[in-house]
Amino acid sequence: MTDWNTRTKLVHTGTRRSQYGEMAEAMFLTQGFAYDSAEQAEARFVDCGDDEFIYARYGNPTTRMFEERIAAIEGTEDAFATASGMAAVNGALFSFLRPGDHVVAARALFGSCLYVLELLAKFGVEVTLIDGLDLGAWRGAVREGTRAVFLESVSNPTLEVIDIAAVAGIAHAVGALVVVDNVFATPVFSRAVALGADVVVYSATKHIDGGGRALGGVICGTRAFIRGVAEPYLKHTGAAMSPFNAWIMLSGMQTLDLRVRAQAANAQALAEALQGHPKLARVIFPGLPGHPQHETAMAQMGSGGTIVTFDLAGGRDAAFRFLNALEIVKISNNLGDAKSIATHPATTTHQRLPDDQKALLGITPGLIRLSLGIEDGGDLIADVMAALDAA
Repeated sequence: MTDWNTRTKLVHTGTRRSQYGEMAEAMFLTQGFAYDSAEQAEARFVDCGDDEFIYARYGNPTTRMFEERIAAIEGTEDAFATASGMAAVNGALFSFLRPGDHVVAARALFGSCLYVLELLAKFGVEVTLIDGLDLGAWRGAVREGTRAVFLESVSNPTLEVIDIAAVAGIAHAVGALVVVDNVFATPVFSRAVALGADVVVYSATKHIDGGGRALGGVICGTRAFIRGVAEPYLKHTGAAMSPFNAWIMLSGMQTLDLRVRAQAANAQALAEALQGHPKLARVIFPGLPGHPQHETAMAQMGSGGTIVTFDLAGGRDAAFRFLNALEIVKISNNLGDAKSIATHPATTTHQRLPDDQKALLGITPGLIRLSLGIEDGGDLIADVMAALDAA
């Protein structure tokens, strides 16, 4: 299995078959499990084996298939599936941080991630936010007693690409864990673990499902971290993924590589077509040579990803006219879907941020985040160009 390539792993890794030998992954819709004897029940609570289960909040055969499959393609020893991406972020951080600990985080984060950091601060964890692109800021912020650094490998929504290897070297020098939210990089383009990440989190709701059907998240890491640190916290606080959602994720993973590569190709083509458009103040896409972190993106992912961000010179009114004129691309706040999605971060996903913080992060009134789907690339470009004319 370790010699298999990504597409093969996405179809076959972790498969558990019942006595019936089913081809599709079985969906075990059960919250509990029966034992042959009281002695067997006792033994399982003392030492539960890899293919033994106690309660769905602790683990389930369908969920376990998903965990093993995502760990195999991410290159980690283990994984724990959660009810949502934010449950994964919460679990990855709250499971091991304690009052008095210190965390350094890039300030360019999704709004809900910033909220989790605010919660940590309320419980006595010292949180330092810095410019994630500034390696000098990382060096100046970490210290003895820094337990973790936290970053988005590609920031939401302004697509800053942080040098994971450099940050990991700085963090590991003081014994800190490197926790990376890797949603925009996707498991297909991820090299986070090879670059030094200790813990990788995903919102499986995004590219992994890919069909806009179900919520889910996952934490990937060493077996010691997943089973010894994260699992006790997650199983007792109830963040486990449902078996039904795990079954949906398994189905989505079979086409993950194909979909993401098609989405990335559409993103590259659209970004190139948008360059120099008179109604745009800027086009942000790591796959363009003009992006400030283009070389880092190519080294870390080998791709610009599936998201293109651009700023309409006319501000909020122009952005709304653009959104309302789209026909193929849908207005929503999700991303990573097989359908193309446009979002206005300033009034939706990052609305709660103070205006000065939005300005600091580059989230302007005219900013549009466009998640490319798998539709025909020519159709998508035509749709976006027509909407820009209307803007």
